[in-house]
Amino acid sequence: MTTELTSATPTYTFADLQGSSVFITGGGSGIGAALTEGFLQQGAKVALVQRTDAGEFCDAMEAKYGVRPLFILCDIIDIEALQAALQQAVDAHGRIKVLINNAAVDNRHSLQDYTVTDWNQSLNVNLRPHFFTAQWVAAGMKASGGGSIINLSSISYLMGNAGYPAYVAAKAGIVGLTRGLARELGVDNIRVNALLPGWVMTERQKELWVTPEALDEHLGKQCLNMLLQPEDMIAPTLFLASEASRAMTGQALVVDGGVVVTG
Repeated sequence: MTTELTSATPTYTFADLQGSSVFITGGGSGIGAALTEGFLQQGAKVALVQRTDAGEFCDAMEAKYGVRPLFILCDIIDIEALQAALQQAVDAHGRIKVLINNAAVDNRHSLQDYTVTDWNQSLNVNLRPHFFTAQWVAAGMKASGGGSIINLSSISYLMGNAGYPAYVAAKAGIVGLTRGLARELGVDNIRVNALLPGWVMTERQKELWVTPEALDEHLGKQCLNMLLQPEDMIAPTLFLASEASRAMTGQALVVDGGVVVTG
């Protein structure tokens, strides 16, 4: 039997996040939507981008919390548009204190039929924006005395999963980029960490990949007998964003129910 967690009012408070300017890519669906709500719960000012309309989600957040997240329609493949969205967020909310590179596409593909165009498209979504958003926010974070950058990777590369090698490569690259940026930006009190979720039961996963057989196989690898929900990523992300993790940078934090072992 598995235990499926549901969204609930948080019992934790990160007071230093109140009023903070937060920018989340892919912040209107899946894990990203959970993170947007988690920061709103803490009183943060959230801007989010994605390539599909998030108006209905923002309506729901405004009705629930009395504050509307700033939604900016943007395809993160377009770096100039992404940079313009970052500027729009700064104009609305002030200098960005927390950057969360969450957006990703985990499309399955074969090795033999994958083209150069396919490869470039995958990395242009799953890795390239992480570099250029960090590049853009670094000056503002330095001027503010510091900040937190959180890059969402995945345990898929630690597991050596088959079926989507370009995605696995990008997720491994995110951890390498995170560690390089942590060294690069630490002198300015900018912390850079990676969050590595396990198999989280987003609507996309349930629609495309979750089958009883696949789920049973994966749960057999977890230490904890539970289905991971998007809400399970909120508290770890808030921790990395807040001063509670002020001495942590260059780290890869795994939240997967106990599938892989680090250290």
